Amino acid sequence: MLSNIGRSLSLFRGSSGSLTLTQVTRACSSLLTDSSRGLVLYSQSTDIYENLSLEDWIEANVDLQQRNILLLWRNRPAVVIGRHQNPWKECNLSLMRHSVITLARRRSGGGTVFHDLGNLNMTFFASKKAYDRQRNLKVITEALKRLRPGLEVEATKRFDIFLKGRYKISGSASRISRKSSYHHCTLLHSADHSALSTVFRSSCQGLHSNATPSVPSPVANLMDYDPTLQWKELLDGLADQYSAEFGVNSAKNLVNPADDSAFPGLGRAAAELRGWDWVFGKTPKFSVQTLLKMTDNCSSVDHSAQLCLEVKSGVIENCHLDVPIGWLPQSLSSKLSGVLEGERFCPQRIAASFAVLLRCESGELQNRLQRLCDAILAVMG
Repeated sequence: MLSNIGRSLSLFRGSSGSLTLTQVTRACSSLLTDSSRGLVLYSQSTDIYENLSLEDWIEANVDLQQRNILLLWRNRPAVVIGRHQNPWKECNLSLMRHSVITLARRRSGGGTVFHDLGNLNMTFFASKKAYDRQRNLKVITEALKRLRPGLEVEATKRFDIFLKGRYKISGSASRISRKSSYHHCTLLHSADHSALSTVFRSSCQGLHSNATPSVPSPVANLMDYDPTLQWKELLDGLADQYSAEFGVNSAKNLVNPADDSAFPGLGRAAAELRGWDWVFGKTPKFSVQTLLKMTDNCSSVDHSAQLCLEVKSGVIENCHLDVPIGWLPQSLSSKLSGVLEGERFCPQRIAASFAVLLRCESGELQNRLQRLCDAILAVMG
């Protein structure tokens, strides 16, 4: 079922009659430009950057005026923020680094979502004129009702899908260009509950931003309410319902976005999405105003410093650091502020700069400076 792409594959069969992965992918790529009314594609990649780039490649390279496409895809653990969101506000970056959870920024708007192999992503491609998010969500809800009538799923006016009227199992976002569109949404099948409950906590203290905020909701997995619903049944049910709704062939075609010969330029696009300049540098301007707590080892007395930062495009434009003169010389506080200004709001980069400054000091002054530096780094997550 997953690799049935019909007679077009005969053009890519070797003398043995077997098909390589590259041949399958190229066959599917050629199908994107034929005259069929629509396709169901299944990405073989679990890399969030490759799959996001595959969406953009299809939207940019396929004539969607007379054709509908459904792309099904899954990813290794990742947090995906909307185009206009602030990652420091939306998620716990330090926890994600420790847990090897990738951060990605998509090109569509909307809120932050968690992806892992227990979450199914669906992208509905159509012309701008045929863009209809409610119709797309109907495909999902009708498929689930056919598969498991007792699940009680309904789409909302906010383009979410709720289970039992309470638990969110799907969220949506979209991108509309001059002639075409895509609408993508999640579907929680068996995602990691512990990750879902911990990654969506801000890692930055005192952050103030006008970036698009996420709207939190209680979530659940389909498997929580029906453990018998397996992946193959779910995928087949969605493909069949999509076929019935849009009048296309329900066979799911395997595609490999890592094959640059099948999808020219996709590798470069994925590299751009991986880069710091896109993931963090596209963050709308924000500020940080917070108190830093430090303890003096000699007197065991707590001291506070005021930190005020202005950050634009992920880079610290202005820094004001107010440290009690009796705890640290003002000249040293000024040097610390100078290190921060013009640097990325990134703990790894700033830690390296702090290390250079710390090597110039010794004794208790170095210890105090170290604690202040640690407090600043903790703010950044």
